Amino acid sequence: MLTILERCRSSSAKRTRRQVLVAGAMGFGGMTLADLLRAEDASGVRSSVKSVINIHLDGGPPQHDTIDPKPDAPEEVRGEFAPIATKVTGLRVSELMPKVAAIADRFAFVRSLVGSAGAHDAFQCQSGFAAKDLQTVGGRPAMGSVVAKLRGTPTDAVPVFVDLLQGRPLVRNSARPGFLGPAFGPFRPDISKMFARELEAGMKGELAARGANHTVQLTLAEGMTTERLHDRTRLLAGFDDTRRDLDASGTMEALDKFNAQALNILTSGKLAAALDLSQESAKVQHRYAPPESSGGGEKFYTSEDGSAAKKLLLARRLVEAGVRCVSVSFSDFDTHSKNFPRMRQLIPVVDHAIAALVTDLEDRGMLGDVAIVVWGEFGRTPKVNAAGGRDHWPEVGPAILAGGGIKGGQVLGATDRNGGKAVSRPVTYQEVFATLYRTLGITSGATTIPDPTGRPQYLLDACEPMRELV
Repeated sequence: MLTILERCRSSSAKRTRRQVLVAGAMGFGGMTLADLLRAEDASGVRSSVKSVINIHLDGGPPQHDTIDPKPDAPEEVRGEFAPIATKVTGLRVSELMPKVAAIADRFAFVRSLVGSAGAHDAFQCQSGFAAKDLQTVGGRPAMGSVVAKLRGTPTDAVPVFVDLLQGRPLVRNSARPGFLGPAFGPFRPDISKMFARELEAGMKGELAARGANHTVQLTLAEGMTTERLHDRTRLLAGFDDTRRDLDASGTMEALDKFNAQALNILTSGKLAAALDLSQESAKVQHRYAPPESSGGGEKFYTSEDGSAAKKLLLARRLVEAGVRCVSVSFSDFDTHSKNFPRMRQLIPVVDHAIAALVTDLEDRGMLGDVAIVVWGEFGRTPKVNAAGGRDHWPEVGPAILAGGGIKGGQVLGATDRNGGKAVSRPVTYQEVFATLYRTLGITSGATTIPDPTGRPQYLLDACEPMRELV
């Protein structure tokens, strides 16, 4: 089946000359990333094809109920969940995370993530910056867009950056290209039929206001064939010759590269094949499908169910096909009420999903080449409110990293007795990004990209990776 894939753009972005773009399933040709890694390993060569899977816990995960339990705190702080031992001596996590606990030596646990902008979206977890930074020239780009700029080529058979975010991060266009412009935005397939995620009424309105181009339509226009698509592209290129000669901004050149890459994606079929979970064996699909009984408790209507773990199977298939950056979200951690019954349902789903992803990548010999980060826009309040919920807490939050050569089996930072303030080794969002860039072979402190005024911008303000992890 052929498909058309249109690159996402912000609703406020100016429309370009045409909105083409193509992806297809005309055969899964060439080597997968796993094949390449195995061949390089046998020859003693290390791969330069590294990837990042960025997992956003939409709404802000509660540090107390995940990786920073406080059993000695007052009852209104420590909550209902007991700490459990892990494979790492002295490290305890919430009883809701037994699968991560069993392989804790693969993870680095950050208990002291600070510097949250307090914004209720995923933009800071995509870029390391607050939305207002460089807003006058279009704002900061997401990491995936930066990697697309630095590492993407018109001959790529798959996009560099694929955004699978749902819920609030999708509505608020968190994975946006900023001043790099729409030619470096993510490819954003609509996965709502694969993984249902009901939106709150207000967010439905926000999403509708962004228009149809905010997501991707995976269907080919009736009567369109590959040959006709090539013919139309050549015709449009001819019409654009004069405009290209007159364009001093470079926009037309960028869009030409975008169109060329899209045609390669269409003819390779790798992206569409990666998005087809039916091609996975029953054994692998079972790994990502937890038992029906897991994750009891109360399911909020925007929350995930057990099938959500397969979002990470989709992410693994994408990086295996050669995608460099994949963003995924799990909803809904915004627990202003009924925190404990809702977390009893939701956290086991995430626990199972990230443990399945890490062990799957490890079994395939890919874990060293795929970095994983799991985090949210902020933590939750130490004190439980009158509705039994935890509110927004930008002061400190949790994060988990694995893969990509990151040294696991350790904890970074500590919080006070009530889990409300970092008291040692605070870690910023930009330090996490510096570490992720390093896993991709990009030195954030020595790399710049020009903004629309021509001024070079460093990828980050704080450029040092976390020394404990690299």
